[in-house]
Amino acid sequence: MRILVIEDEKKVARFIKKGLEEEGYAVDLAPDGEEGLARVLDQVHDLIILDIALPKIDGLQVLKKLRERKVPTPVLLLTVRAAIEDKVLGLDSGADDYLTKPFAFQELLARIRALLRRKAETGPPLLQVEDLVLDPARHLVTRGGERIDLTSKEFALLEYLMRNAGRVLTRAMISEHVWNYDFDTETNVIDVYVNYLRRKIDSGREKKLIHTVRGSGYALKSE
Repeated sequence: MRILVIEDEKKVARFIKKGLEEEGYAVDLAPDGEEGLARVLDQVHDLIILDIALPKIDGLQVLKKLRERKVPTPVLLLTVRAAIEDKVLGLDSGADDYLTKPFAFQELLARIRALLRRKAETGPPLLQVEDLVLDPARHLVTRGGERIDLTSKEFALLEYLMRNAGRVLTRAMISEHVWNYDFDTETNVIDVYVNYLRRKIDSGREKKLIHTVRGSGYALKSE
């Protein structure tokens, strides 16, 4: 599961990121509302943790904009405002839950689990290209009905490719969305993981789905 944390307090953001990664989640950070909204619209995240008091665009405006654009991703609001009126305003703006700072990390985890369960129960759409099927909720991949076991990083890479099926993804784009660090032109880690996926997804099959676009990056497509 991939979580976007939109939080301008660096200490809080690092604390949340470290804790969630220790629990096995992939985590992206955005330091302001403008960058956060841009990342939200990519729709690659399973849940958004959104601070209300943000620079550039405040959290409630980010929330309203993403709901206006029909982004269904669950949103957990973080705020120092504890008044009932503030909670009602946040929930009425489209939030799915509300947590007041300071908070216990275990409570944050419990609320995240509850939101992700609720999302799974509503039946998130399966991703499918040809006979390759990825179930985000069950963390399950099959091809031709045969289960394919992937590591968490392979799964994240395949999910990103499938959510952008037919689109050429550069190594820098893949690095940002899957590895959470700035692209290093000296590393071949992305090429290595694409090859891992190829062996599991395409090896021994007549129709290849993962394609190299020379000089650009990679694309998952049926052609």
